[in-house]
Amino acid sequence: MELCINRNTTITTTIRIKSVRKAVENLKRDLCKSCLETKLPGAEICLVEYEQEKECYQLIAFNNRLEIRAKDEFGFIYGIYEVSRRILGIHEFWFWNDQKIIPQNEFRLPEDYFYQSTPFKVKYRGWFVNDEVLLNSWYVERKKSKPWEMLFEALLRLGGNMVIPGTDKNSNTYRDMASEMGFYVSHHHAEPLGAEMFARQYPNLSPSYDEHAEKFEKLWQDGIQKQKKMKVIWNLGFRGQGDCPFWDNDPRYQTDEARGALMSDIIQKQYDMVKQNDGNAICCTNLYGETMELYQKGFLKVPKDIIKIWADNGYGKMVTRRQNNHNPRIPSLPTKGEKGSHGIYYHVSFYDLQAANHITMLPNSIAFIKKELDKVIKCNASDFWIINCSNIKPHVYLLDYISKIWKCDSMDSEVFKNNYVTNYYGSKYQEEIIKCFDAYSKYALSYGNKEDEHAGEQFSNHVARTLASQFMKDRTKHAESLLWFRNTNNLIDQINSYKNMCINATDNYDKYLKMCELTVHSLDHNSEELFRDSLLLQARVHYYCFKGASLLCEGLLEAEKENYKQSFYLVGKAKKNYLQANHELRAREHGKWKNFYQNECLTDIKQTAWVLSGLMSYLRNMEDGPHFYQWQREFLYAPEDSKVMLILNMENHLTDDEIFSLMEERYD
Repeated sequence: MELCINRNTTITTTIRIKSVRKAVENLKRDLCKSCLETKLPGAEICLVEYEQEKECYQLIAFNNRLEIRAKDEFGFIYGIYEVSRRILGIHEFWFWNDQKIIPQNEFRLPEDYFYQSTPFKVKYRGWFVNDEVLLNSWYVERKKSKPWEMLFEALLRLGGNMVIPGTDKNSNTYRDMASEMGFYVSHHHAEPLGAEMFARQYPNLSPSYDEHAEKFEKLWQDGIQKQKKMKVIWNLGFRGQGDCPFWDNDPRYQTDEARGALMSDIIQKQYDMVKQNDGNAICCTNLYGETMELYQKGFLKVPKDIIKIWADNGYGKMVTRRQNNHNPRIPSLPTKGEKGSHGIYYHVSFYDLQAANHITMLPNSIAFIKKELDKVIKCNASDFWIINCSNIKPHVYLLDYISKIWKCDSMDSEVFKNNYVTNYYGSKYQEEIIKCFDAYSKYALSYGNKEDEHAGEQFSNHVARTLASQFMKDRTKHAESLLWFRNTNNLIDQINSYKNMCINATDNYDKYLKMCELTVHSLDHNSEELFRDSLLLQARVHYYCFKGASLLCEGLLEAEKENYKQSFYLVGKAKKNYLQANHELRAREHGKWKNFYQNECLTDIKQTAWVLSGLMSYLRNMEDGPHFYQWQREFLYAPEDSKVMLILNMENHLTDDEIFSLMEERYD
């Protein structure tokens, strides 16, 4: 006799845990989404307490009902969402990938149906919702909190049990929701103990621990009290009042020894405060950037039982990150046999104002990520994985892949790609779409000679803005902040190097864009919409931004030769490409995605266009100022009138954009 799961299926439980109840309500919603109305009775789904390993569950058909058997909170939550996935066909990123759910009359299970989950490879695993500027101004169902609820649901479906629920004010706003949905909450490495930032509480005081130790400690104690009733993994440490070293604000600490000593003392103090409140408290600390260097040199001492979190460089490589022009690339993993508990902070999205990805996918391949995470597992750094997930939607592909690894320590990339594309795009066009996913990293720009040094969209925007700004400030000097990619004291050398890279990138993305456009025209409607929202959109963003960057460089080089008119025109063309890239983002804001990209303020493609508007005004002033009538006469008047200047101009002065439009008419 088969079990019939349908619209009339009931879910029964005596479990009162709020997070489990929330998951039950979501399963009821999923039944309504996936099942047609019927008068036929449906089998019961019942939650049963049963001896299991921690976080594990069974699904078993028994006496005309489907039992979800588990011992603990997470076991039940994961079992509930597994019913949704395995039986109803609702996948982990159904919300974020707009999965097309086609309701069925019923779902039948054999009477001997049985499934047993296995323990997770990684003990604490989850997301850091960081640089979340797109989520910050996006409403779903007129609720600002709804995207966060769906974010937390997706993470639970992936088997996550831990989250840093946003940055700065957001972490306080969404901490309660995360806790109520069952998560351990943790903290940004610059916000120890989840406490209020010193500079916000005391804006007129120097953020010096030496001067105001009691005030810092009061903030930490208050943070502990606010989270007393939550499951917390306490992050200990001491960085500056931004995402920077504390010694940037306190010049008294100029040696590694002094810096390490202060941080060691503070971490011990925070540790003691947490343990006084809860002797079983779980603590961690980030060995990130400058902190890792101090630890490797032996200047940072931490309590033996806290989890040490090692970090990638923002590009998926387990080495220290580049900060400004400093790029030591020190291996960032525990040495073989190093005692204690270890974990990682890993990025699928990063923000460094240099070359990282934020609104596009990580430009490195799944094979590369697998290799790096295999190293992590071999080093026994499997106690804690926090993945920087940014704004979710641009990064679901890699977030899904990493979640498969934290479940079972390895995941064949080909199997994953086949499953992912089938689940969200359908099996009909699987081969073509997989080729587009694979080609994404192959066409990415290599800006250095290391395997991870591939450029995200920040490279085509932040570097471009820096060069334009430096040219206007002082073209006789190089851009100091760009020595990381071109170590020269000559601005023109920097511009030429960047131009060559961007021309190469434009050629590559032209090929990739054509590949994606050819693919999208062969897809059916359901697959086409998601493909346009994901790979095709990102291909267009990269193409137009790199095209804009290469035109900007050509314009700057013309300006250096004092060909200001030609320079103005080329910079105008560059601006037009950046505006087109921004338009491509906004054009994909259909349905619930309305205004998703309106607050794209970190890469900020539209700001790049704004900076180029300023550059156009600067260039026009160099030749057409201060009275601004010569270019207007040249491009607006007929040739026989342009040189007759009895009256300088008979019309209002044209704006830069109007002059550019006239140039386009003539030159194009």
